[in-house]
This record gives sequence, C-alpha cells and structure tokens, in this order.
Amino acid sequence: MNPFEMVVLIVAIVMFAGVMRSRYGYTRHGRVEVDPKEQAENLRLRDEVKELKERIQVLERITVEKENSLSKQIEELRDR
Repeated sequence: MNPFEMVVLIVAIVMFAGVMRSRYGYTRHGRVEVDPKEQAENLRLRDEVKELKERIQVLERITVEKENSLSKQIEELRDR
C-alpha cells in the first residue's frame, strides 16, 4: 500500500467515525442526553409550526379563490 492510499484510507475512516458519532449523539465526553423539558418544548414547537403551516395553506386557498372569483366578475362585467 503506497502512502497516498494510506492517507485516503485514514481520512475515510475518520470521516466515517465522525458521521456515526454525530448520528448517534456521542461527543468526546460521552453520549449527549437530551433534557426532557427541551424535548417537550421541541415537540410543542413542531406542533405549532404544523398548525401554522395548515393555516397558511387555508389562507392561500382563500386568496386564490377570491382572485379567481374577482377575475370572473370582472370578465362578466366586460362582456355586458
């Protein structure tokens, strides 16, 4: 094995270990524990964001419907 291949292999191993460590929540000092309060807050915020997205979709639908009905009314007036 030449030195270039060895360097590439070492870099690949280090990168793989870093990805696995971050994926499973480990740091140099051990496993990172998530505070239950923070986890509950995250869930609450996710639910709130989901509700807000649903509201935005409703508002967008209402806006599009109003635009369509308004343009139809304008066209009807032009046809008279």
